Amino acid sequence: MKRKRRKRDWILAALFLVLSVIVLFPAVYVLCNSFLSPQEAVQRYGALASGTGELDLSLLPEQFSLQGYLQVFLRRTAYWLRFWRTLAMCGVIVAGQLLVSILGGFAFAKFSFPGKRWLFYLLVVLMLMPVQVTLVPNYIVLERLNLLDSYGALILPAMFLPFGTFLMTQIFKAVPDEVLQAGQIDGAGTLTVLFRVLLPAGRAGAVSLCLLTFIDAWNMVEQPLAFLKDSAKYPFSVFLASTSRDALAVVFPCGVLAMLPVLLLFWFFNEELVEGIEFTGIK
Repeated sequence: MKRKRRKRDWILAALFLVLSVIVLFPAVYVLCNSFLSPQEAVQRYGALASGTGELDLSLLPEQFSLQGYLQVFLRRTAYWLRFWRTLAMCGVIVAGQLLVSILGGFAFAKFSFPGKRWLFYLLVVLMLMPVQVTLVPNYIVLERLNLLDSYGALILPAMFLPFGTFLMTQIFKAVPDEVLQAGQIDGAGTLTVLFRVLLPAGRAGAVSLCLLTFIDAWNMVEQPLAFLKDSAKYPFSVFLASTSRDALAVVFPCGVLAMLPVLLLFWFFNEELVEGIEFTGIK
């Protein structure tokens, strides 16, 4: 029995190891190739960029070089500026989404009003829709608001995504109603109870929402292509695809730069993310 269990554990460990290598390979590949010299980058990927060559899966460069990073940070500052603009845009989206989700989740979790059940079902249906389905309605609304071809066209729809309200509803439902009633008995107002009692109790869920919202905003592709006409306003995720053959040396360093915020967030807040998802009971 023990031998069978040990054999099963070894098989599972080997399976997870293989899956880990498959998942991590793209990130490791980008990191290793970010140290290519401009000449070696053109030699390896120049033909591929022009559509006449094949992909070279070599990991390590023949000669270690930091010229790609120097170009990104010092010589071609458009990449670096675009990074910070996108980071600021994502910060605004996270703040707006968090505020809307906290207020909406509080209303659904702790108040009774006509049509509450059906409105929540509608929220779930909207949450299950892929982003491509909502592009046309969002385009029409943004056109009426004269927000097309501006950062507001990316920020406003992302602030009102239904997933955040659904998540915070589940979080606040897990907090006993007695906590809310005790605060009201002590003379605290509704918003005071919300931000000083309920929100700290569901801090892990709020942090999870911030992380997931940031990742979604940082990786958005369809919305910029649909709502922005000026390519100079494209966020960092879309801007990477516009690198030309003469900029191959900066493609991989920019890829590392694109991975950095998400990796840092997961590194510092992975416990809150896991705890927040467990807190809501979402599987």
